[in-house]
Amino acid sequence: MTTHVIATAGHVDHGKSTLVRALTGMEPDRWEEERRRGLTIDLGFVWTTLPSGREVAFVDVPGHGRFIRNALAGLATVPVVCFVVAADEGWSAQSTDHRDAIAALGIRHGLIVVTKADRAPDLVAATIARARSEFAHTGLRDAPAVAVSALEGTGLDKFRQVLDDVLAKAPEPDADGRLRLWIDRSFSVSGAGTVATGTLVAGTLTKGDRLALVGEGREQREVVVRGLESRDAPADALRPMNRAAVNLRGVSAGDVRRGQALIAPGAWLMTSVVDVRRIGGATLDEVPAQLTVHIGTVAVPARLRVFDVGHARITLDWPLPLIVGDRLLLRDPARHRVLGGVGVLDPDPPQLLRRGEGTRRAAVLAAMPAEGDVLAKVAERGAVEVDHLRRIGLVGSDAVPPAEVRQLGGWWIHLSTYDAWRRQLRSLVESDAQRDQLTPGVSQGAVRDALGQPAAHFIDRLVADAGLEQRSGYIRLPRARADLGRAEAGVAKLEARLLANPFLAPLAGDLAALGLGTRELAAAERAQRVLRLGEGVVLLPSAPALAIQALAQLPQPFTTSQARQALGTSRRVAIPLLEFLDGRGLTRRIDDEHREVVR
Repeated sequence: MTTHVIATAGHVDHGKSTLVRALTGMEPDRWEEERRRGLTIDLGFVWTTLPSGREVAFVDVPGHGRFIRNALAGLATVPVVCFVVAADEGWSAQSTDHRDAIAALGIRHGLIVVTKADRAPDLVAATIARARSEFAHTGLRDAPAVAVSALEGTGLDKFRQVLDDVLAKAPEPDADGRLRLWIDRSFSVSGAGTVATGTLVAGTLTKGDRLALVGEGREQREVVVRGLESRDAPADALRPMNRAAVNLRGVSAGDVRRGQALIAPGAWLMTSVVDVRRIGGATLDEVPAQLTVHIGTVAVPARLRVFDVGHARITLDWPLPLIVGDRLLLRDPARHRVLGGVGVLDPDPPQLLRRGEGTRRAAVLAAMPAEGDVLAKVAERGAVEVDHLRRIGLVGSDAVPPAEVRQLGGWWIHLSTYDAWRRQLRSLVESDAQRDQLTPGVSQGAVRDALGQPAAHFIDRLVADAGLEQRSGYIRLPRARADLGRAEAGVAKLEARLLANPFLAPLAGDLAALGLGTRELAAAERAQRVLRLGEGVVLLPSAPALAIQALAQLPQPFTTSQARQALGTSRRVAIPLLEFLDGRGLTRRIDDEHREVVR
C-alpha cells in the first residue's frame, strides 16, 4: 500500500505537536530547547499506521511567525496538509500566513482539525465555519473538518477515519518520475557517515544510485547512495511518498544542508532565470523587486522583473533544478510575509535585450498554457535537443513532435527553420557554381560556418533535401543530369514533392496526374532519378540512406509500426522500404515483428 506524508499547519500553540504526539506516540520536537519551551522551532518527523493499514508520516512545522522559513520548508514538500485551529483561540495571525502558503503552493488535499475542543466545545462549530470561509478560495475549500481533544483523546478515532478518506482520494505519486529530493536535514552518524533526509515526492531511490548534490550556488557534486532508511527501517529501495534518510558517500556532513537537493544526474536543467505566471496572492506589480523565493526546502533571494500584473521574470541568486509547472512561493523578507504563488511557465527563457521586448514577452506568456508551450520553445530556438525539452519539463520520454516540427536524430527542428537552412544551403552552392563553373563545390567546413549551429549537425540530410550531392568533402549541384524528354516535367515535380516529404510516396493517381506511367518511371529509374520499391511505391534514390539515419535513432530492435512513425509514412511505403533495406544488408530482421539497423 502507498505510504503518505502529511504536513501540519496552523498558528503557534494551537496544538499541532500535541496532536501528532497523541496520534503516533512519538515526540516530534527533536531539540531539548523545543521541549523545554513547549515551542516547535524546527521541523519534526513522526509516523504511525492508520486502521486501514496505510502508513503515514507527519512533518510537524513550527507555527511561530519567526520560524516561517522552517514552516515553509515542511509545507512545500508534501501534497497533503493537516490544518490545525484551536477552538479556544480561533483563527489567528499565523493561521492566515499558513493558509496563504498552502494556497500559493497549490496544496489541494487535506483536512481541518479543530483542537482543544474540550476547552471551548461551544465554539467548535464557529471555528470550523471560520476556517471554511478562510479556505473558500483555495485548494482546501472542500476539506473535511473534525474536532479533537488530544489531551483527553476524544475525536482521535474520527480523525484517523477522516484522514484515511482524504488519503484514499489523493493522487498516486509517480514512482517513475524524475528524482528530485529536497533536503530538509543532514547529520553525521558514527560508522556510517553523512545522512540527508527529505520527503520523496517522485521517482525511486535505490541503494547504489549515483546522484548529483546541487544547490546554494555550489558546483554539482556526485554522491553515491550508500544506504537507505524510512521510518527507522532499512530499505534497498524507496518509492514515493516516503520520508527518506539517505546515507551518502562522497560528501561530508558539513557540505550538506537544508535547501540543497539530490537529483538524477543529467535529468534536470539548473536554472537561475524563470518566467512565471501569478497563481494567487498579490498581483505581481505589488510585489517588491527584492524578494525570497521558496520551493521545496530552499529559500533563495531573488529579483523580480514585472511584465504585467500576472507575468514576470524571476532571477534567483543561484541556480535550482526547476521545470515547467513548478510552484514557487514568494515571500517579503523584510516583513516575513507570504506574498503569493507563481507557476513556472519557462525555466529557460530567452534573453531580453532590446527596448519593448518585455511587453512582447508578456503577450507570449499570457497566451502560454500552464503546462508550457513546446511548439513556442522550438519556434523560439529554431532547433532544440529533445533531451533539453525533457530536462525543462516540456515533454516526456514518449514525446511525439507537433506537426510543425521535424525530428532529426535527437533534435526537434521547426519546419520554417529547416526550410530556411535548406534554402540557404541551396543558394550558397548555386552562388558558388555561378562564380566558377569548374569549382568542386562548397566545402563542408564552409557550409557549417555559413549555417552555424545546430544546422551543422544535419548537413548530410540538408544536402539530400536540397537536391544537392556530396563528393570528396564538397557539396555541389548534381552533375550530368539526364533529360527525360516528355517525362522531365513530371519527374521534376515528383522530385520536388519527395524532397519535401521523402517517405510520402505518391499514389497511382498522383503519378498518373504527373504523366508518369510505367515506361516513364522505368526511364527515370535508369537515370537514377527515382527508386521504385515493389508495386507502385516510388521514392528518391536518397530515401534508403535517409531512412537508415532515422531508424538508427530508434531503440533497437524496432517494430514496423515504430519505423513507420519515425519515417512519417504509411505501411504501404514502410513495408517495401524495410524489405529493400533488409535485402541490402542495411537492416536485419530478427523475427516477424522486429528488425535492427546493422551497425
